[in-house]
Parts: sequence; structure tokens; C-alpha cells
Amino acid sequence: MLLLLLIGPLLVPVPRMVGIADVTQLADADSRFVDVPLGSDMLHVHYKEAGDSEQMLVLLHGFGSSLFSWRAVMEPLARSKRVLAFDRPAFGLTERPQRETWGTAADWANGIPYGAQAQADLTMALLDSKGVERAVLVGNSAGGAIAMLAALEHPQRIQALILISPAVYGGGPNQATQWLLNTPQMRHLGPLLARRIQEWGEDFARRAWHEPSRITEATWQGYLEPLQIQDWDRALWELTAAGRSLKLAEQLAELELPVLVITGDDDRIVPTAQSVKLAGALSNAELVVIPACGHVAHEECPQATLEAITAYLNKLQQ
Repeated sequence: MLLLLLIGPLLVPVPRMVGIADVTQLADADSRFVDVPLGSDMLHVHYKEAGDSEQMLVLLHGFGSSLFSWRAVMEPLARSKRVLAFDRPAFGLTERPQRETWGTAADWANGIPYGAQAQADLTMALLDSKGVERAVLVGNSAGGAIAMLAALEHPQRIQALILISPAVYGGGPNQATQWLLNTPQMRHLGPLLARRIQEWGEDFARRAWHEPSRITEATWQGYLEPLQIQDWDRALWELTAAGRSLKLAEQLAELELPVLVITGDDDRIVPTAQSVKLAGALSNAELVVIPACGHVAHEECPQATLEAITAYLNKLQQ
């Protein structure tokens, strides 16, 4: 029985994905790529940038998404600000490193490149690559948690945070679960489990919207496009295995910089009450609750989101 448990999972076939496209086939005309230092190696990062202001906004998307999610607000924000959106590792068109060919064993043991800490470090490295000393971080869901982590570690580099339904109060896996996820057996089966996002991802996306009937076919294609890239399933599993509890809720008293919290009044992914609670727990926060809106206010309710962000940024400059 023990041998079966140890060896059996390694014998399960994991066929290669079919219908794989090259990144260059999926890139847009305004797509840009840059090699950024992360851990002991370099990461090839996909980003878009617009605007010509001294004030930089960096947009961090949520789980299962990409910079595509900022499509409705990026150009309007860039009329008065400099805006940079990038694909976090495991998503979009950013490189999906594999253990066999990228970094060192020490990198992977420390959650690099897919762990939350690594992604916060990557955010700061991108600012360095652009010669930007201070920026406003705008994060949605898990991207909001990454933005907060970066701000806690580099408060002198962050002018303010704008958090859209941030995933702050959720806990990560415990040590036993972390160990299990990183066993050879689970690393072998992981890509098969990750591919199930193609089944439950549609339901997840619909729950993220107050009115899912407003999700267009073009939006669906934008969500699904990165699932054509080689090893997207392995990268998504590595992201899962690199999960850690950030314990952000225990550090809120340390966050003194200005924060705007935006949420929809019908957020079923990160419940609206959690965003309200967060705004109340921070010493320098404002809260905007958008009516008839869900988890991705910047997608479903872009005009109301833009108005909230613009008014807040104008107030910061006064």
C-alpha cells in the first residue's frame, strides 16, 4: 500500500498540451517585454505602458487574470498619468519558468519566481528598470495583496495604494499542505489538476461579475488566450505550490501610507464586508463601494472605478 501511494502517482500519464501558440503570436502591437532580475536569474516580463506623467501607476491583476483585465481603465488613466501594467508570473504572456531550466534549487525552495514575495520583489525590480523612485500601486484581488506586501517592505517607494477587492484576510496553506504540494508525486500530478481551471474557471469568472451576462465573447477570449502558451498548466501549479500565508491582516497597523479601497457591493469572491473591514482597520484609508458591481470593478464598472481613482489621486496632489 505504501509503495502504491509513493509510486502510483508518478505512473499517471501527463500528456503534453495541444494547440499551443507562441507568445509572439498572442502579443499585441503595444506589448512590450523586458528582462528583469529575480532571484539568481532573469525573468522575461510582458508589460504595457502608456502616458507621460511624472506620477507612475503600476497595475497588478488578480488570480487567473492578466494585464488584459485593465483594458477599460488603462488608456483613460494614461491621459493624465504614466501607467504600467504587467503580467505576473504564471499569467498572461510573462515567461513561465520551469525548475529544470531556470534559477537554482535555492530559488525554488524560497518560492521564486511564483511566490507572493517574489512577485512583490518583481514589482519593485520593474520600477527600478524604469528608473521610477516612487509609484502608486493599484492591485485587484491577489494583486492587491502583492501591492500591500510591497508597500509594507518598501514604504519609501510607494506613494499610495489603490486596492480593488484585495485578498488580504484569506489564509494560505499550512506547513503540512505546503509540504504535500511540493512532493514529487504532487508536482507530477499538478499540471493535470491545474488544467481543471478550464472547467471551473468559467464559473469563477461569472461569480466575479454582478451581471455575468455582460461578459462579452471578446472578454472570454481575452481570459482564455494565455491558456494557449506552453507550460501554462505547470506554471499555474508551481504558483499554487508556492503559496504561503502572508499574514497581512496582522501587519495593518504598520501601513501608514494613503490607501483607497474600492469594492463592489456584490463581491462574491472577496466578500464586500472584508473590504469594508480592511478600510476601517487602516489608519489612513478611504472606502468606495460601487453599487451593482462585483469583484472586478475595473472591468464591470470601469467608469465608476475611474472616477473613484481620479478623485483620490487628485486629492493626494492637493
